Amino acid sequence: MFLQKAWDLYYTKMKMQLANAITLTNLSFGIIAIILIVNDLSHKSLVFIFLAALFDRFDGMAARHFHAESQFGKELDSLCDLVSFGIAPALLIYNLAFSATLWVGIAVTIFYILAGAVRLARFNVKEFDGVFCGLPITAAGVLLTLSYFIYPYVQDGVLILFMLLLSFLMISNVRIAKV
Repeated sequence: MFLQKAWDLYYTKMKMQLANAITLTNLSFGIIAIILIVNDLSHKSLVFIFLAALFDRFDGMAARHFHAESQFGKELDSLCDLVSFGIAPALLIYNLAFSATLWVGIAVTIFYILAGAVRLARFNVKEFDGVFCGLPITAAGVLLTLSYFIYPYVQDGVLILFMLLLSFLMISNVRIAKV
C-alpha cells in the first residue's frame, strides 16, 4: 500500500516535470547553436535551432496531455524561446552577413532580439484565446534561420530588411491562428 502511494506520487511528479524537461532541452539546443556560431560552425548550428523548434512544439503538448500546465512552465518556455529563436538565429545571421556592416548589423540584431523579448512578455501577460497577437518568436526564428540558405543569392540589405520585417511582425497586432 505504502509503495503504491509512493510510486503514484513519484509518477505524478515526473509527469508534471516532463514538459519542463522538454523545454529545457529546447534551451540546451539553443545554447549549443550559439556556441557553434561563436566557433564559426554556423552550418552546424542550423540543426540545433531546428531541433529546438521541434522540442518547442512538443513541450506544450506534453503539458496539456499530462494536465501539467503552469505559470512556471509558461515563463520557462518564454525564456528558453528567447535564447533558441531570438538570440541564436539573430547571431547566426549576424555572423553570416552583418559582421561587415558593424553598427547597422548590431542595431538590427539587437532590435530583432528586443522585439522577440517584447513579443514573449506580451504573450505571457495576455490570456491566450487560440489566436496569437503578432508573429510567434518560434516562427520568426525558424524563418530567420531558413534565410541562411538564401544568403549566397541575396545582398546583405535584403537580409537586413527581412530581419526588420520579422521584428515588426513579432511586435505587431497581426492576429495569427495557432496551427
